[in-house]
Amino acid sequence: QVQLVESGGGLVQPGGSLRLSCATSRSIFRTYLMGWYRQAPGKERELVAAFTGGDNTKYADSVKGRFTISRDNAKNTLYLQMNSLKPEDSAVYCCNARLFGNQLWGQGTQVTVST
Repeated sequence: QVQLVESGGGLVQPGGSLRLSCATSRSIFRTYLMGWYRQAPGKERELVAAFTGGDNTKYADSVKGRFTISRDNAKNTLYLQMNSLKPEDSAVYCCNARLFGNQLWGQGTQVTVST
């Protein structure tokens, strides 16, 4: 049963933009803290951006000022706006929902930044 469904990945040139979306159920969206992680080949999964409670957010240093996490409560959807993309941003991006010790993951969407 897929509970987090990502979309919006793809191939983009350096300096370009993409917006990722993560749709889920109302119950998960309203209860869990949600965020985005990424994993590049040969590297560990890392936090990209996340809501930490209320409207508070945190970002990886590498994406600060370029990426923005947001949410649409009416659509139960989480977004990641990615601007000024760099080749090192290439990775599989996964939506995450966490509640205490319970974590949910999406299937991931590939983002490739290349000429």
